[in-house]
Amino acid sequence: MHKKKLNSSKFAKRLGSYSHGYQVDSGDSMLIFTTGQIALDKNGQVLYPYDGEKQAEVVFNSLQNILKESGSSLDDVVKATIFLTDINDFAKISKIRNKYFEKSEPVSTLVEVNKLVKEGCVIEIEVIAIKKQKDF
Repeated sequence: MHKKKLNSSKFAKRLGSYSHGYQVDSGDSMLIFTTGQIALDKNGQVLYPYDGEKQAEVVFNSLQNILKESGSSLDDVVKATIFLTDINDFAKISKIRNKYFEKSEPVSTLVEVNKLVKEGCVIEIEVIAIKKQKDF
């Protein structure tokens, strides 16, 4: 089994010993796993503190960049997990989610959590994508 870390200098600064994503060879397909993404700039500073809608846009762009690094896209996502600090943002976030997942329509879990790793972050999203090897 071959695996490749996805840690481009284009991504936000990592906050610890982890990878932004992993690309894993699975026979005729490639699985791509992302770590939970929050709205950070390249220096690790929170973007749009406490604004779930603007942070969601940043997070989806970060996910797109990680998936692009593996030759994949949001259209290849099969599973999404979304963490919100306020479930009352569900309708607003779902509208943004639906825009980015219009083609892939992945299985999805959305849960409310007490807090995220950086003060001011109100949304975190992780995804799993699959892409046929011949498409790389």
